[in-house]
Amino acid sequence: MLPQEFTSPLSPFEIEAMLLSLKVGVWSMIGAMPIAIALAWVLARRDFVGKSLVDALLHLPLVLPPVSIGFILLILFGRQGWLGKPLADWFGITVMFKWQGAAIASAVMALPLTVGAIRLSIAAVDQKLEAAARSLGASRLDVFFSVTLPIAFPGLIAGAILGFARSLGEFGATITFVSTIPGETETLPLAMYRALQSPQGDTQALRLTVIAVVIALCALVGANLLTRWATARGAR
Repeated sequence: MLPQEFTSPLSPFEIEAMLLSLKVGVWSMIGAMPIAIALAWVLARRDFVGKSLVDALLHLPLVLPPVSIGFILLILFGRQGWLGKPLADWFGITVMFKWQGAAIASAVMALPLTVGAIRLSIAAVDQKLEAAARSLGASRLDVFFSVTLPIAFPGLIAGAILGFARSLGEFGATITFVSTIPGETETLPLAMYRALQSPQGDTQALRLTVIAVVIALCALVGANLLTRWATARGAR
């Protein structure tokens, strides 16, 4: 039998952290997908001066300490930041110490994984099919939406779910950029960190870890099933 601490209902603290993580993960995925698709297409289909530099910059979140990414976001989106000040002055939008900032941090950290999956899928699309569509009078935009994206759809699903799963584990950039505020920016990893700061917080942190593992496994298994479904549908 499982220990009592694993059979008791979720506490309000755990539910709050779980729902916030899901919200941040979903919105980071939604916000990152258009950028990821555009970058993936450019890197898969175009050769240009500086392509290696763009590719390297894209992968910086994978090699830099997450705290560095959080600090860069702080410079960009802080109240006096290059983007934060115009957003606040012109539109009244601030992301500091808000869940939207956590979503931005998660999206940036997940972007290399999302772009990588979509880029491979777009690169695998037969360019002869695109050329045939062009020869029939379709514009480049029509070809992209009617030929390239439908064929690359399994890669889009994989990239989106990988980005979502990566956002569930984001910690360093988030805590640096938006701090940890219960109910606002305290996602599962940040809630685990706070639990471990208390003398009796080991059990709480373990329960939160189990919740994170279950959500991540469900996301990855779901991605695998959706990818298989999309691949089988495209093969018909």
